[in-house]
Amino acid sequence: MQTKTQKYSVLSRLGLLILLLLSLDMPANAQKEQKNMQTTNTLVLISTSLGDIKVRLYDETPLHRDNFIKLVKEGYYDGLLFHRVIDNFMIQGGDPDSRDAAPGTMLGKGGPDYTIPAEITPDLKHKKGALAAARMGDNVNPQRASSGSQFYIVQNDKGTPHLDGAYTVFGETVEGLDVVDKIAKVATDRFNRPIEDVRIISMKIVKK
Repeated sequence: MQTKTQKYSVLSRLGLLILLLLSLDMPANAQKEQKNMQTTNTLVLISTSLGDIKVRLYDETPLHRDNFIKLVKEGYYDGLLFHRVIDNFMIQGGDPDSRDAAPGTMLGKGGPDYTIPAEITPDLKHKKGALAAARMGDNVNPQRASSGSQFYIVQNDKGTPHLDGAYTVFGETVEGLDVVDKIAKVATDRFNRPIEDVRIISMKIVKK
């Protein structure tokens, strides 16, 4: 005859076995979704020539989040410019052609040899400080796939709601909105490029 302790031990082992079998039987997509849910609040420190900006990447947009993390870890953004700046709108960077671009050169077409499928989510809005992916226009890009590297940060105090549903928002500024404002207010040329370069010195993954 089994004692109470032995019965509880058997039931405990049986419960663990059932959980293991359920895990093995879990569809690949569900396993991936579960893994994504465990990766939360990734923070990236963007050090610029005008100060630091800290952004949080959204887990609701895992393709954009993971791509951004990959490029940050590779040092892809280090030395690039904020090449398109429009006060009361946004600041844009991430074009690899900007690293050694001569003054006055029009920028904005560079990037890696891939795009990222759109992850446009109704709940993620273009509020002030929103981090979003740049892309080619609908006429040549009806799927609204994002640039592999170019991004922008919304600077308008009221956000840019006219862009909601059209571009992927994949993060938000948690520190350094004053730096975003400072960058947005620099003098620019006819291409909206700062006359004096505003450079991304480095990006790195940081903890809270």
